[in-house]
Amino acid sequence: MATASVTGGGSEQGEGRDRDMSGRAQNQRPRDRYGRPLPHGSQGEVERVPDDAEFTAEEGLEEAQRLLDSGYAFTAHEVLEAVWKSSPEPERELWRGLAQTAVGLTHAQRGNTVGAARLLRRGAERVEVFGPTAPHGVDVAGVAAFVRALADDLDAGRARPGDGIDPSGMRLRGA
Repeated sequence: MATASVTGGGSEQGEGRDRDMSGRAQNQRPRDRYGRPLPHGSQGEVERVPDDAEFTAEEGLEEAQRLLDSGYAFTAHEVLEAVWKSSPEPERELWRGLAQTAVGLTHAQRGNTVGAARLLRRGAERVEVFGPTAPHGVDVAGVAAFVRALADDLDAGRARPGDGIDPSGMRLRGA
């Protein structure tokens, strides 16, 4: 599993984002449970996923579900994004859609209900095209139904941002 803490790795600490020696942005600051950056030196509330993490599809689904079940949609998004970046072309859009649904959940947890609803629906559209034959046993119908219902609840004011958003309801695989 590739969620070890990020170490210095040659980046310089200063104003703005952490960057490596080539100027590429790095993911080094500790985060709160909703993925918001905390000041350098703070104790992070979530596991970190290194910028260069790689997961197989199976590892990514398992780890992302574990994180969703624990309420960590932002970190699940990072795992799904890592799989997306290394996926073969036919299934890249599936992983992109799954990552968008997880970041949509993150925005809902943070209180950005308008942005969350947009991301949730966009992610649902991306995964739905794979239908019942989606690779790796991904339950695209279940994922899409969950995130569309949440987007509707956010739009109607029925969902409470923060702890009122439970990402564990999104099941990446069917029973």
